[in-house]
Amino acid sequence: MTNTYLYGAHVWANDIRQHYLRFGGQTDGRIERDPVIVIPGITSPVETWRFVAERLGRHFDTYVLDARGRGLSQASDDLDYSLDAMAADVIAFVQALNLPAYSIVGHSMGGRIGIRVAGQRPAGLRRLVAVDPPVSGPGRRPYPANLAWYVDSIRQAQRGMSVEQMRQYCPTWTEEQLRLRAQWLHTCNERAITTSFHAFQTDDIHADVARINVPVLLMTAERGDVIRDAEAEQLQQLLPSMQCLRVKDAGHMIPWDNETGFYRAFGDFLGHPLDH
Repeated sequence: MTNTYLYGAHVWANDIRQHYLRFGGQTDGRIERDPVIVIPGITSPVETWRFVAERLGRHFDTYVLDARGRGLSQASDDLDYSLDAMAADVIAFVQALNLPAYSIVGHSMGGRIGIRVAGQRPAGLRRLVAVDPPVSGPGRRPYPANLAWYVDSIRQAQRGMSVEQMRQYCPTWTEEQLRLRAQWLHTCNERAITTSFHAFQTDDIHADVARINVPVLLMTAERGDVIRDAEAEQLQQLLPSMQCLRVKDAGHMIPWDNETGFYRAFGDFLGHPLDH
């Protein structure tokens, strides 16, 4: 199997240093396909999404972006970690790389960032895949997770964490997945994580959804409790063109639980299927 990884790099955009990995590069020229920007979740540095980016890189020029306060992107205790700031980062990142058109694939928090970006209707955005984004917000059901799970695991990772210690937090993951998370989790700034977690309850992404004017695929986890059927239906009422698909045999970390089903769920939404 061809390795599609090209390089890792940093770019100065929106007044911070943003780190990314690039896969695939230009297509063969026979089919015009928009580049894909992957935005991981709340405690997922880009290295933990390398296996997904490798697959996307077979067909697309793919960029996986470390959100501020994660991985190798800029982090400090006084940085703005709001949803608005992270959405502005993505728009500035695109401008810094001079991408005339692009698609976004965002998982969990990354999905919320993608929705906030799409709601602003920036030039060049062609489509959005929101993968199990928290739909909590003012007056809505709280995000079904425990903040202590994130904070405790980050603090332990900062002291050094073994595979077995990480397994206590992610008991269904493979040893390779656990080892990678144990290696990179310490790069997540605790204030960045707590700010984003609390913002799940205060930011209203439903208002953003109603403003989106590009195709959207909402991908949800069959075994997860992040998005229930009624909540997906409500989003679809706000944006009737939205496609909704549940991935079987998968919890919130969909590509970790059912990688094949995750790729298949895209269909040809991005312009080319990922499972061929």
